[in-house]
Amino acid sequence: MRLGTVIHADRQIVVAATDSGLVDLTAACGFADMLTLIANGALGLETARAALDTAPRIKETEVTFLAPLPRPEQLRDCLVFEEHLINAFAKAREMTGREFAIPPVWYDQPIYYKSNRFSVIGHGEDVRWPAYSNHMDLELELAIVIGKGGSDISLEDAPDHIFGYTIFNDMTARDAQMAEMAGQLGPAKGKDFDTGNILGPYILTADEVPHPAALEMRVSVNGQHWGGGNARDMRHDFAKIIAHISASETLHRGEVIGSGTVGTGCGLELGRQLADGDLMELTIQHIGTLSNRIVRARSRAG
Repeated sequence: MRLGTVIHADRQIVVAATDSGLVDLTAACGFADMLTLIANGALGLETARAALDTAPRIKETEVTFLAPLPRPEQLRDCLVFEEHLINAFAKAREMTGREFAIPPVWYDQPIYYKSNRFSVIGHGEDVRWPAYSNHMDLELELAIVIGKGGSDISLEDAPDHIFGYTIFNDMTARDAQMAEMAGQLGPAKGKDFDTGNILGPYILTADEVPHPAALEMRVSVNGQHWGGGNARDMRHDFAKIIAHISASETLHRGEVIGSGTVGTGCGLELGRQLADGDLMELTIQHIGTLSNRIVRARSRAG
């Protein structure tokens, strides 16, 4: 199933996407929000599937999308695509004159940071260009939603902790990022600004994605193809990521963990930059397309 969170008739509801429209799972099954559905585990999914045959449909054009989890319990982002790193470091050397190389630890374990879960938006919402940046970029990522919590999760058990998969556009202020990277801490203002984390439009439930994931990924801007790749190229798959993060630390249901950018999944790698008003379209096989426009604030006429 593909599951989402939308506003319909002034109500925030959980929906399932079908070929004939959206099914209101809040009305049909009583799920107050996505986290409630996740907490119900296999029974929740079984109840949702049963509703697909009988519940009335809503048109996508009648709703406003939110992120599937409008405020994740936690938001982390990894860095596991080697092609992205090779390409990005080459461009960073051109931009800054500093040397960048993939450290040995990257090959040994997943590297990640914690993102701002309060700055999450969904499909169709505008990204507000941060005032301090002149170089904005998108980043195409696959993300998992944790469905079952736990600590010290084994590699063998880790896939059972994945509720589903969604698209993550991890927006980046490249000029701020390049400046602060020299401090060897962060990322900070290169990533932390309102509307900078975009999830959606749906969560594809894990039963439809064999592990490790091998989903096609692509990105376009204003209808022009930029790049993309396949999730099979992750150096560390999501089982290893879960096992590593959960070492002596409890993961909770409703947490979101990004893969990091797929190779050629951002403008930096390609020598491209976003411009005011650009429409970003990030597509991952079986999940859908996450579309957002980036806009600069308009000054008021005096």
